Amino acid sequence: MEPVPTPGGPIITGLVGTGFRLSEAVYPALLMTHEGVARWSPPPLAALDAAALDPILAGSPEFIVLGTGRALVRPPQALVKALEARNIGLEPMDSRAAARAWGVLRAEGRAVAAALYPLDA
Repeated sequence: MEPVPTPGGPIITGLVGTGFRLSEAVYPALLMTHEGVARWSPPPLAALDAAALDPILAGSPEFIVLGTGRALVRPPQALVKALEARNIGLEPMDSRAAARAWGVLRAEGRAVAAALYPLDA
């Protein structure tokens, strides 16, 4: 047997208090692509727009996994339309589910990005 190559990029290794653990660092909120991770100071969800996601839009992801905090909250319709105009889907879910989905999607080699609000938001 030969080992299956693992797609590159950051992997969330756990949830710690109100943050996401990646290797030895803990992020309260973050933006991720297959190329890397960045701390994020998100606006209130009702004010979320494409400009707040610019760092992860540059790579033209297939879609964005949006972790909306403690519970699933629908994102602003203007954001959904702006991303659709760029042929980018948006998959909102609570942030814990989004962290798990990120790992599954990256293991599949999918070209996705993630924006995760704090777990207690």
